[in-house]
Amino acid sequence: MVATTPTAARSTRRRPGNGRQFLRLAILVGIVGVVLYPLIWMVGTSFKSQAEIVNNIGLVPEVFTPGNYTSGWTNFDFSFGRFFLNSAMVSLLTVVGNAVSCLLAAYAFARLRFRLRGMWFTLMIGTLLLPGHVLIIPQYILFRSLGLVGGDWPYLPLLIPQFLATEAFFIFLMVQFMRGIPRELDEAAKIDGATAFGIFRHVILPLSRPALVTTAIFSFIWTWNDFFRQLVFLSELQDYTVPVALTLFIDSTSASAVGPMFAMSVLSLLPVFLFFLAFQRLLVEGINTSGLKG
Repeated sequence: MVATTPTAARSTRRRPGNGRQFLRLAILVGIVGVVLYPLIWMVGTSFKSQAEIVNNIGLVPEVFTPGNYTSGWTNFDFSFGRFFLNSAMVSLLTVVGNAVSCLLAAYAFARLRFRLRGMWFTLMIGTLLLPGHVLIIPQYILFRSLGLVGGDWPYLPLLIPQFLATEAFFIFLMVQFMRGIPRELDEAAKIDGATAFGIFRHVILPLSRPALVTTAIFSFIWTWNDFFRQLVFLSELQDYTVPVALTLFIDSTSASAVGPMFAMSVLSLLPVFLFFLAFQRLLVEGINTSGLKG
């Protein structure tokens, strides 16, 4: 009979665990590969020539063509950077509008007492059931009747609703977060003589940072990637944002610049990726604290 040493016994016990860890790691790597494959393919295609894009569906280009980036950047009468500036302006102003207006509306629903509060809150939640494509036509008619479509400042139809607390999702997110803030803090502030605005300024606002960051990140990403609303309200080339400008590379009546389009598509992902990377920790914190309380 062969004696088993303690070291050998520990090694034997570790093997099943190591096998499970390896299997779990392999599954995760496979999932990541499937998720990232379209992105990797797009980056590889941005370095392919026009002919190779049609004939080569692989990830790695046979002929490295970095000129797609130069051609795409200078394809129009002005550089593609103009569209980046337009998108950045609309996205950042949307972030400010949603953060300010939705925070004030959420404070009213979560902390203040007023008549028919439950009914108004229910109606606000009910707007989540309305698709944006259903609302775009009455919005266009309204803004056109007000003379705001195609005017000197063509971005007003895209920005005005954001400053009027029309995003019910963000209001609900902040309401859920504020309901998790102890009301004893409000009572203590009232004892110190704080008004409703004082409570909002000195109690609710500092503690609502995670919800505000979550709102800012989603507002930026959704607005930067928005195509339909911007296509409807923007008619002049110099006013186009990045998603709308990317369609200009494909023309059904003439030659399409697919390579430069992929190159500019890759560049258009960088602001979203960097914005998300910079605030990833606060985004996770905001989702946890906003979604699990209430």
